[in-house]
Amino acid sequence: MNSRHLLSGSTALLLLTTASVGNATDPQVTDTSWKGNVELGIVTTTGNTETETINAKAKATTEREKWRHTVFLESLNSSSGGDTTAERYVLNGQSDYKFGEHNYFFVMVNYENARFSGYDYRVSEALGYGRRVIGNNTLTLDLEIGPGARQSKLDTGDSENEVTMRGAAKLAWKISDTSTFTTDLNTDVGEDTTVTKSVTALTAQINGSLATKITYTIKNTSDVPVGIEKTDTETAVTLVYSF
Repeated sequence: MNSRHLLSGSTALLLLTTASVGNATDPQVTDTSWKGNVELGIVTTTGNTETETINAKAKATTEREKWRHTVFLESLNSSSGGDTTAERYVLNGQSDYKFGEHNYFFVMVNYENARFSGYDYRVSEALGYGRRVIGNNTLTLDLEIGPGARQSKLDTGDSENEVTMRGAAKLAWKISDTSTFTTDLNTDVGEDTTVTKSVTALTAQINGSLATKITYTIKNTSDVPVGIEKTDTETAVTLVYSF
């Protein structure tokens, strides 16, 4: 992973998450601590076929009177017969400034480094308007839209810079006291390339802070380098620890 771009992405996330530190002591805010979860999935085979896949994720969120900050990290490594077949790193951060009962402005930064995708890395930024159109104890639905930009570096060394328009939908449904269904759908429409990603997950609590999670991910890129598939899918089963 390119350390220079990871450092710049981490710096951007730090600026986002510290943008409203002053709200931490607001008496109207009852709990400003960070809450989140860590996921880990490992699959290995031996014998006629030797493969190994390690999938790790971490997500943390803090709610303040006027702000909500979310940070997400992901790492995926797969190998077969000692050769790397997949490698991906994702760093994402978003800050929401809440106004009114259901409305907010958002700022989002996303960094992705994925081998075998035809790209060395991709960085996306967006800002815009969001609204919680459904919000109760068991079901929430947030919709977002706004302009952005995307910078890409291909494996060939060429660079691409685009102005984009981002749309997103985030659904969370608490099916029961021990199970939750979520779907995150976002699309970044650029001048030349549209990237659409859907992540659907079902989480079932085992006991206390432990749960199992099944995730199905679809990612489509409308324009890709020669020899690269436009659509990638991924199914993962992970163990989740919440804090």
